[in-house]
Amino acid sequence: MNRRHALYRWFRNNQFKVDLTGMALLLLLFIPLYVLAGQPWQAILCTGLVVPLAWRRTKPVHAAAAIVAVCLVQWIAGTEALAGQIAVPLIVYAVAAYSPAWASRSVLVLGLVGAVMLTTRTYTSNAESGVLDLSVAALYTVLIWMLITVVWTLGDLTRVRRLQLQALQEQTHRMEIEQQQERSLAAADERSHIAREMHDIVAHSLSVIITQADGARYAAAADPNIARQTLETIAATGRSSLAEMRRLLGVLRQDDQASLRPLPGLADVDELLLGFRASGLELRYELTGEPRRQLPSGAELTAYRVIQEALTNVLKHAGPNAQATTSQGWTARGLQLDIIDNGRGAAADPQSADGNGLRGMEERISLYDGSLKAGPATGGGWHVCAYIPYTEA
Repeated sequence: MNRRHALYRWFRNNQFKVDLTGMALLLLLFIPLYVLAGQPWQAILCTGLVVPLAWRRTKPVHAAAAIVAVCLVQWIAGTEALAGQIAVPLIVYAVAAYSPAWASRSVLVLGLVGAVMLTTRTYTSNAESGVLDLSVAALYTVLIWMLITVVWTLGDLTRVRRLQLQALQEQTHRMEIEQQQERSLAAADERSHIAREMHDIVAHSLSVIITQADGARYAAAADPNIARQTLETIAATGRSSLAEMRRLLGVLRQDDQASLRPLPGLADVDELLLGFRASGLELRYELTGEPRRQLPSGAELTAYRVIQEALTNVLKHAGPNAQATTSQGWTARGLQLDIIDNGRGAAADPQSADGNGLRGMEERISLYDGSLKAGPATGGGWHVCAYIPYTEA
């Protein structure tokens, strides 16, 4: 089976070599007959009819034009070469199969007209001797028409099949390109998602740990109990972040034994705020309204991460003795989040306004057609305002 397919591919990829070989075999078949019979003129006509067949698939229109010209010379000279009975059907098939539609229709018309011209000349030359009467000429014409029509139909069917195969190949190629693009987009989206998760987990935990470590360093001398409590907070934060990292990496490895516990959502906000309060941040939480319906788990994770990132920025950039207020308000259209602090704002740390955290929050919220505004608050401090609408069915 493989050998046959390889042979078929070779014939398909070397059309000119195959046609050239066929042309040479026909010349070897016909030319010696005319030379031995002492008919050099017939040998020349035979060569003119057979040689163009070497280009019948690579340049079918040019080959057909050459054969038509030789046939006209043959008709005018009143002679007939046996090679024409093979060359004409072959070129009609080739043009119908490998040429544009106009050339295919043209060669069909020329073949039908040529049949009439051939039988007319033969009838006229033999009418006086009565060798060929009108009924025989008509029958001969019909037989040639049938041959030309059948050959042209086969060639046209080959052309249709060839165009269908080309269309399928092009479609397959486009699908491969589209699949590759989809894979690239999916990979890029997954990389962005992983980057956001890694940033939220690492930035939050490290900010809490650094803040606690700095506070413990100054408070340990006065009150060792504060240092012990601070170290407990650091250890708890580290364990929680390590568990989150292991869960994320386990999912990436597609480990069946990886933890698949639910991702944090709005129900976990109280626990999140406790961690910030334990870090020394004076924090007030306000909840207004009632949800019309539950947000998707991904949208709840986004809200959780927005609160986490905004409060982490308060720890990092607001300065000492900063106070923050987190407001979670349900409206008829969705969830409104406002995180306001009275710290130093972006003026004290210009890099805080254009870090990866803000970019990550914008990317998360845009996935749910939400909006995010972050900037200096009136009277000082920093204000993060996020809105996540309901996903309407």
